[in-house]
Amino acid sequence: MFYDHKQIDQKWQKYWEENQTYKTLNDTSKPKFYVLDMFPYPSGAGLHVGHPLGYIASDIYARYKRHQGFNVLHPIGYDSFGLPAEQYAIQTGQHPAVTTEQNINRYEQQMRRIGFSFDWSREVRTSDPSYYKWTQWIFIELFHSWYNNSTDRAEPISSLISYFEEFGTENLNAEQTEELNFTAEEWKNASEDDKQDILLNYRLAFRAETTVNWCPELGTVLANDEVKDGKSERGGFPVFQKKMMQWSMRITAYSERLLQGLNDIDWPQPLKDSQQYWIGKSQGAAVKFETENGEEIEVFTTRPDTIFGATFMVLAPENPLVVKLTATEQKAEIENYIEETSKKTERDRMADVKNVSGAFTGSYAVNPFTNKKIPVYISDYVLMGYGTGAVMAVPAHDERDHRFAKKFGLEIVNVIKNEVDIQEESYDTKDSVCVNSEFLNGLNYDDAKSKIISEIEKRGIGHGTTNYRQRDAIFSRQRYWGEPVPVYYKNEMPYTLPVSVLPLELPEVEKYLPTEDGDPPLGNAKNFAWDDINQKVVSVDLIDNKTVFPLELSTMPGWAGSSWYFLRYMDPNNDEVFTDKKLSDYWGQVDLYIGGSEHATGHLLYSRFWNMFLKDRGYISQNEPFKKLINQGMILGMSAFVFRIAGTNTYVSKNMAHEHQTQKIHVDVSLLKGDELDTEAFKNWRPEFNDADFILEDGKYITEREVEKMSKSKYNVVNPDDICEEYGADCLRLYEMFLGPLEQSKPWNTQGLSGVYGFLKKFYNLYFDGDAVSVSDDEPTKEEYKILHTLIKKVFYDLENFSFNTSVSSFMIAVNELQKLKCSKRKILEPLAIIVSPYAPHICEELWSVLGHSESIEFAPFPKLDEKYLAEDEIDYPVSFNGKLRFKLSLPADLEVTLIEEAILKDERTVKQLEGKSPKKVIIVPKKIINIVI
Repeated sequence: MFYDHKQIDQKWQKYWEENQTYKTLNDTSKPKFYVLDMFPYPSGAGLHVGHPLGYIASDIYARYKRHQGFNVLHPIGYDSFGLPAEQYAIQTGQHPAVTTEQNINRYEQQMRRIGFSFDWSREVRTSDPSYYKWTQWIFIELFHSWYNNSTDRAEPISSLISYFEEFGTENLNAEQTEELNFTAEEWKNASEDDKQDILLNYRLAFRAETTVNWCPELGTVLANDEVKDGKSERGGFPVFQKKMMQWSMRITAYSERLLQGLNDIDWPQPLKDSQQYWIGKSQGAAVKFETENGEEIEVFTTRPDTIFGATFMVLAPENPLVVKLTATEQKAEIENYIEETSKKTERDRMADVKNVSGAFTGSYAVNPFTNKKIPVYISDYVLMGYGTGAVMAVPAHDERDHRFAKKFGLEIVNVIKNEVDIQEESYDTKDSVCVNSEFLNGLNYDDAKSKIISEIEKRGIGHGTTNYRQRDAIFSRQRYWGEPVPVYYKNEMPYTLPVSVLPLELPEVEKYLPTEDGDPPLGNAKNFAWDDINQKVVSVDLIDNKTVFPLELSTMPGWAGSSWYFLRYMDPNNDEVFTDKKLSDYWGQVDLYIGGSEHATGHLLYSRFWNMFLKDRGYISQNEPFKKLINQGMILGMSAFVFRIAGTNTYVSKNMAHEHQTQKIHVDVSLLKGDELDTEAFKNWRPEFNDADFILEDGKYITEREVEKMSKSKYNVVNPDDICEEYGADCLRLYEMFLGPLEQSKPWNTQGLSGVYGFLKKFYNLYFDGDAVSVSDDEPTKEEYKILHTLIKKVFYDLENFSFNTSVSSFMIAVNELQKLKCSKRKILEPLAIIVSPYAPHICEELWSVLGHSESIEFAPFPKLDEKYLAEDEIDYPVSFNGKLRFKLSLPADLEVTLIEEAILKDERTVKQLEGKSPKKVIIVPKKIINIVI
């Protein structure tokens, strides 16, 4: 029978859509299973074959769990706000909503063609006002919450106000931007503006002056992961460090819980390690150093036991103390250094461990334990966001401090507490002054640390403390295409809009660039002011700061909408709440989440933070959002390169390139046949190649091939539409799984598809004799049952362990064996179709229909393993004489040892080997071997 993959794919994709086969009901009587893919961002380039890898794996597992009787939630949606759409709008004037809609339609068309079992009725888009209404609502909840360290959870800001009214800040244990002290009476007498200013110090969503990555060309703040080598990832524009008033999220309040929560989730260890490092918990002491002009420099150190070796101090260039401590004669040098530092991102500064630089402020501090004057420098290796933005430098015991001291000729003091110090902890013992501190003499590290902290606290110059590297998350973006922040300003104090008026929708603007005054693009909107009396958005011309007030002009970052989308899928059409509590309790955690490891310290960390917050406030019950997470590897592309002779438009074939000075240039792989370049097609590819000349080898131009990341910029992408057209969606799905383990990266090779396609044809024809269906109700043979149940056992194990590639191999083996037996038994072919269907749903739906079923194969029970079919009836015993194998003897598997011995001694081959002798010993290992000692 001809396997018409095009007709079969179209038929069943249409059937699934018309019958809403994958629509998930909130049937709480059934056990649930929630399978999720990381939120895709729909780009204009559409999908290439690398993108569906994780989707195919999650889809296989979702289908498998449906076969097991689970109520499976397997949704899809789009992270549809973002900088690419806005940049395109700036270049073309086309509204981002238009291009975003086009890109989503393209993605959806491609994904439907691959046959994913998504519940399309639950689709969400972050740029849809009905969705971002609830992102804005969560922001408002965060704004009206504070973190109570005594209860270790977020609480309504109203409870903090009640506390202030009764106790002021006495015994308050709260997360805060800076430590405040006032009485209940002072709170009551404070003005409304002062009260709002105080509350901003505690809110989980707050405004504060923050050092950010500012990109003037893009007119916006960028996240660390949007900056590479001091330039914007998009466009390659210069990025500078700049202080700006920004919205932030107090994620630092959750640092310890985020660390501890990692113990309760099944995630790859490297991903957990990334989050642990990012959060960066360290224990030590906060210590204050007095300066000559009366200022105090507070430092955090994990090694207070080395304070005797602190010979200078270093401040972050952004530290506010720099201005106060800079001497007049040092001002120019300090300002120049700060300007240079502003061109580096924090990530660049952290990564550059070998090159140290700095400038002297002209001021000195006093080491409280040695009473020595020590100089105060600034350097970009100290970050304002870690600790206090200042360090006591101990060059004998810290690598960067040591490099700095060497460069600036500063004193190096080696603190010897015991012999281990000088042997294992010192960077330079030759040039250092060795000081044996009697105070710590002979103590080990832990005891020395404990004793020095006690002394610091006794002297009143500091205290023991725990510090975290993680900073509060900047939440403002000076962009147009993002969620508006639902805030207006009265007397420059922020107030949230009433929930009843949400969503605050994006206004129309004439241009998507910042205003002439430098305000974000929303400053170009004509109708974007808040009428507090009439509770509506009105013209900016009506702003009088009495009843009509300015709205926030920044928008939310890309991670806002993606931090909670998994919750909206549970109840996507509810206009009353973001998700019904009963449904969030039912669906609970995402049971399986598949996505990229690149989101370790972005999306995955923020999602955990928001999830914990919503639990604190009683809106959901689960502490962690994602129970099990798998990072899929990449499918790599096979790039092609041509060699251009320098300064010419002549291209030399690969094996002759070494004879010339050449430049390697990527070329579109579609212009090749194997490794050979179609030179005419190359000349027509792009205008600059129209007059290209070629130096050939044996009449051919041979390109160089190299495996690298599949990317449009490398011209090595393969369109899944082309594969579906030529080979069918099932072939694409099987081949992507067959390439190798899910977590590993592997190269794409289109030629390998033919082998998988051949398997599908063979599998399809098991059910036919010529063009006629050929399925009998005869009882299968034992051998046929064994093939089936061997496959069931293997596939069950593979699916439970996410070893999808080995299942595909098992399918091929089973089909080959059944074909040899000319098996046409219903009791074999029906369960076979079910087993293969998660991987190749189109062909299996067709075969299920051929077998006479009117309903979809999707909900047919997964076949049960019966071990009796795997039991061996006979054992082929290897028979050895004095340890040398002579022949094999087949005997019943359940035969007793005495009967085995009787059978072997009667065998003619044994009689011949014995030559009339009696055996000295007969050694029998049941079901293994027989050895006769003569």
